[in-house]
Amino acid sequence: MTGADEILESVPWNRRPAVLRDDAGREVFFQPDVEAPEAWSDSAVEIVASRYFQGLPGRPDREASVRTLLERVGGTLAAWVRDQDLGDAAYPARLMDLLLRQRGAFNSPVWFNAGTCDRPQCSACFILSVQDDMRSILELARVEGLIFQRGSGCGTNLSSLRSSREPLRGGGAASGPVSFMRGYDAFAGVIKSGGRTRRAAKMQILDADHPDIMEFATAKLEEERKARALAAAGFSGGLDGEAYTSVAFQNSNLSVRIPDAFLDAVKKGGVWTTRAVTSGEEIQRFPARKLLRAMAESAWACGDPGIAYATTIESWNPCSESGEIRASNPCGEYLFLDDSACNLASINLLRHLRADGSFDVDSFRTDIETLLSAMEAIVDRSAYPTPAIEANSRRFRPLGLGYANLGALLMSLGLAYDSPEARGWAAAITALLTGEAYRVSAEIAGRRGPFAEFETNREPFLKILERHAAGLDAIDQAPGPVLEAARAAWKDALHRARRGGVRNAQTTLLAPTGTIAFVMDCDTTGIEPELSLVKYKRLAGGGTLRLKNRVVPSALRALGYGEEAIARILDHIEKEETIEGAPELDEGHLPVFDCAFKPHKGSRAIRPEGHLEMMAAVQPFLSGGISKTVNLAEEASVELIESLFLRGAELGLKSLTVYRENSKAVQPLATHCVVEDHGGCCG
Repeated sequence: MTGADEILESVPWNRRPAVLRDDAGREVFFQPDVEAPEAWSDSAVEIVASRYFQGLPGRPDREASVRTLLERVGGTLAAWVRDQDLGDAAYPARLMDLLLRQRGAFNSPVWFNAGTCDRPQCSACFILSVQDDMRSILELARVEGLIFQRGSGCGTNLSSLRSSREPLRGGGAASGPVSFMRGYDAFAGVIKSGGRTRRAAKMQILDADHPDIMEFATAKLEEERKARALAAAGFSGGLDGEAYTSVAFQNSNLSVRIPDAFLDAVKKGGVWTTRAVTSGEEIQRFPARKLLRAMAESAWACGDPGIAYATTIESWNPCSESGEIRASNPCGEYLFLDDSACNLASINLLRHLRADGSFDVDSFRTDIETLLSAMEAIVDRSAYPTPAIEANSRRFRPLGLGYANLGALLMSLGLAYDSPEARGWAAAITALLTGEAYRVSAEIAGRRGPFAEFETNREPFLKILERHAAGLDAIDQAPGPVLEAARAAWKDALHRARRGGVRNAQTTLLAPTGTIAFVMDCDTTGIEPELSLVKYKRLAGGGTLRLKNRVVPSALRALGYGEEAIARILDHIEKEETIEGAPELDEGHLPVFDCAFKPHKGSRAIRPEGHLEMMAAVQPFLSGGISKTVNLAEEASVELIESLFLRGAELGLKSLTVYRENSKAVQPLATHCVVEDHGGCCG
């Protein structure tokens, strides 16, 4: 028996059915007799069985055990680590223990594809390029389709395409990028991610000085109006209903890439100029505030577009000698050069919180090294859709290690998400994450050499590492042991990097961790706070999960409540779906339980600025970006969104996305669920 086998045998297992039902109670997925660890929740088992098991449902060769899944994925990655001399003899057991005990998880393409063929596609995030000719425009659609088919997402900056205001070489007007976006979105809508039920995901970006920027900024607003009209006319309005599948851009996130010059023009009441792609000549001049208002009005109505702060992003570019960062993946956290790919993994922070409220620095560092070694091994063993992406991925070797369950960790400690103490904890943990990741990467570089483009970028790269490390001096109200460990990790990382470089051009980012957070039984995703103490998740392909926050008891104990009082408070939450008005609850403790949205029967929520300030606390310690939504109440104004867009730049964020509750006729997560005659939607 191997060490990994012994780990699997060290926990009790049971068998249970995996069932998913839609809002009306209809069964949309069923697999009987699934073997799973007893400690895993039913929702985690349901997600794994419906999303990651290989084989057709009902067939004898269908995977039917979490054990089989862990052996396929963990065994494959451990073998890759061994073949590349990235781990010792105990590595397979450490990796299996991490996965089995839900301390970490890889991105979904790894679970989909690892162990199914010799060269599986394991990266979740791709950044593609497109040139201003029809061959390249059509080639982009082909490559995107291959990426979606294998369970990944991609982003492209379309600013290289001439605008609809410019002539074609042979005469006539160009279609413009927004017209081609409709075609790309249509392909994404019919190709299921990984060949399963996940929706394909893509990011489309346009520079603020592109002549079609106003049409781009309002593109999703127009489609949202159409979808609402169709729903009002009786067409089903669910996530996959006729109303939304009949309109464009529902598989696309949109972002406007804005430089500091645009923001300065807005603040000074100045004008903004768009310029022809082909010649650079001036096309149009209008008040800069007009574009900002159009973006805010559209985001108010449907959540898009977001903002990519181009000047800030480029100021953190560690490989600026090799190219400019022009785009991101669909969720905005992977920010790197065109034609590149990144594989992701996330650590479940709550698994590293000891019973006494201290953070287990040693286990956290061990898990960073375990995951990063596997992610490094994936780079050379993964398949890529184009030679250019394969070449760049191997030349730069960017990785995306992050975490999940930050919101739950803070609540467990009795800390309000929107507080200086919480921001101190988050900053220190993030600083330790990236410092340790670069330390491990530099250690690997000492054995296997740095990434191929390191010497070309030595000066800007080391300056960026020093800038990360310098940020430690600004962290306030952080846990001492975590901050001390972060300082030590950065000191070692800088020493090693100056001497022999690092193996990976990027190491960390904060992904949304949507599916894998549920696999790890997290209460909160990525850097997000709790959405609501009781929430409903609508699954792509059908099914709704009712999810109750599981850390409220720990939070109440940390705040000094006895077990009888805790039981009465939990009973109130179960009945009312809010902690407001709970018996025996000190109103001074309510901020600890504030969530992103107001509960159905409550009045409290985290203020919008609280989201921005949390992002600002951790951004200086991340290689990449942050996938996070600034959640707004339904009554939030367009003016508030404008102010948040400006404030994000002032705080040094790389990107910003907002979502006003119920601004879309359907949303994947909601604080309560309403079943309607036309198919059901979460309101």
